[in-house]
Amino acid sequence: MEKEKSLMKKQSKKSKKQNIEINYLDLIPVRSEELHWHKDIKGRVILDVENTGWFNKIAQTVFNKPQYTKVHLDAQGTFIWPLIDGKRTVTDIAALVKEEFGEAAEPLYPRIIKYFQIVESYHFIKFANMPSK
Repeated sequence: MEKEKSLMKKQSKKSKKQNIEINYLDLIPVRSEELHWHKDIKGRVILDVENTGWFNKIAQTVFNKPQYTKVHLDAQGTFIWPLIDGKRTVTDIAALVKEEFGEAAEPLYPRIIKYFQIVESYHFIKFANMPSK
């Protein structure tokens, strides 16, 4: 349990003297408005990520690389993605995941926090109430 609590909080350095503790369970995720997504025939969520920048433009022109990369989410990611509405906290979403998947969702909090850290790192979401760094 102590290990789970330590994973729930992330320390980010504002300066050498100050640390900000972020409790991910209290954060409210919001999907990026620029990111398009849809469901495939099996009902899984697919995120369409646009490949931008000069390098990608060259790769698209010269090597016929696609303009969009498709990111296929797993069953839990597919369940979570539509729940990200800018109103629910990570705790609220975790409770719904637990209700839907039961024991298959365990370890629930470290797993869901890691999910949100990853999708945030790719700028697929942001947190509405994230303390300023």
